[in-house]
Amino acid sequence: MLKKALSAIAIATLALSAQAEVLKVGATAVPHAEILNHIKPALKAQGIDLEVKEFSDYVQPNAAVEDKQLDANFFQHQPYLDSYNKDRKTSLVAVPNGKVHVEPFGAYSTKIKNIKDLKDGATIAIPNDPSNGGRALILLAKQGLIELKDPKSLTPTALDVVKNPKKLKFKELEAPLLPRALADVDLALINTNYAIEAKLNPTKDALFIEGADSPYTNIVVARKDRANGADIAKLMNALHTPDVKKFIQEKYKGAIVPAF
Repeated sequence: MLKKALSAIAIATLALSAQAEVLKVGATAVPHAEILNHIKPALKAQGIDLEVKEFSDYVQPNAAVEDKQLDANFFQHQPYLDSYNKDRKTSLVAVPNGKVHVEPFGAYSTKIKNIKDLKDGATIAIPNDPSNGGRALILLAKQGLIELKDPKSLTPTALDVVKNPKKLKFKELEAPLLPRALADVDLALINTNYAIEAKLNPTKDALFIEGADSPYTNIVVARKDRANGADIAKLMNALHTPDVKKFIQEKYKGAIVPAF
């Protein structure tokens, strides 16, 4: 009887394992992968085995979703996705209710402690992708350091700078490299995820930073044929809980702001 009971338990366990649905989601390490790993137990209880694949750049996570290596990704905001789709002729979409958090974009320096001390002709490092490069220029414009041709545009380039009284020089770099460039430039505009990875505290170390009203909310993205899947809906429900909001607030202490 004992053998039969153990066999029944083993069969039931195998059946439960077989029922678990694997959901593969790409993410940058901080904070995206950390947030996803936090909700793994909640999804497991709903029959979803969440596999988180970490990336260190902003191109491969979208390429992997497009190529069906991943079901979704979580690392970008809508302006970046729009720019990526346009440049790569893809049609990835934000999933329904896909907004999760805002990472206020900040300016950092090892040369000065106050933006008032920024010298004429200073070199400013900004991301080299259109959406985040534009975001950096918008933030500089809000500080009165430059003036842009179209203040409403979310994707201005250095060519759209119409006034530059300090004759600032712009150095475009891949976003992950910006923290390492701090010693070589006067100021660097850095995405919060890479700032945190580099042990910078956005709320303390940034000379100036975006407010919580930033339009650059980080979203979950998928192919059109996967965006409305039941497993994706469970993922978003798990991300939009009071528990996750508390996790973000307590772990990142204002460096990451919940958008739900």
